Amino acid sequence: MQAKRRRSLAATFALLPTWIAAIFVYIGTMAWSVRLSFTDSTIIPSSNYVGFAQYAKLFKNSRWLASLENVLIFGALYVGGCLALGFVLAAALDRKVRFESVFRTIFLYPYAMSFVVTGLIWQWMLNPTFGIQATVRALGWQGFVFDWIVNRDMAIYTVVFAGVWQGAGLVMVIALSGMRGISEEQWKAAQIDGIPVWRIYFSIILPQLGPALAASGMLLSMGVIKTYDLIVAQTGGGPGYSTEVPAKFIMDNLFERQNLGLASAGATVLVLSVVMAVAPFRYALAMRARRRGAY
Repeated sequence: MQAKRRRSLAATFALLPTWIAAIFVYIGTMAWSVRLSFTDSTIIPSSNYVGFAQYAKLFKNSRWLASLENVLIFGALYVGGCLALGFVLAAALDRKVRFESVFRTIFLYPYAMSFVVTGLIWQWMLNPTFGIQATVRALGWQGFVFDWIVNRDMAIYTVVFAGVWQGAGLVMVIALSGMRGISEEQWKAAQIDGIPVWRIYFSIILPQLGPALAASGMLLSMGVIKTYDLIVAQTGGGPGYSTEVPAKFIMDNLFERQNLGLASAGATVLVLSVVMAVAPFRYALAMRARRRGAY
């Protein structure tokens, strides 16, 4: 018993620095930011409380409202596009094609890049002066127009293209590992019944990949909420505020406008958004584990 207590005490002391860092660095700074959001702090923190004035100002700010709309559009299309394309790529590789490892590496490689590199690549590709539009026109199609990146109404979709190009590889790997865990007997039974291959994947394989795709969707959603570097590298938030996102709004108000109170209010709203996104997923996992324990 004493040896067991010693091991437990040693483990506690080993984890003590991590606990201290979590409490003071993460939770402490988060609480400090929430406190500042209720003050009129500018470049220097202030103790002059103004209640919810910063939040009222935040949600009256057209730039902040535009950023919320943009992140919703980007998030829905980015997560949905990555899940759809990743599943299709996984299904293609699951057919045991030749050079599978090469294709798997090619499809996963964009995910290894930073969002800054991805944003710059797509900025160059979509630039009307020397990108896809200029290349196609040089081939003789002078009327070809593909200037979405400088079009207020379409610019956010170019960011979606870049995000899906990078993130689909992650979904592909997770979905492929799930597919390889499905028994061969199901395939044999479906083939004996004459079910087409595409129908097998959508009606039999896809429902069994629910947990894997849910985990992928959660990882991608977390990335959506904190999207910043992709926007800065690809569009800079423009044209105008057409690709502005909450993280960029917060950073601009913090470092350029020196409006610490408003930036803290935006950061608090962003943290609450993360909690609202993660909580249902964690609750579902806990309920599933509890049901399994009951049986």
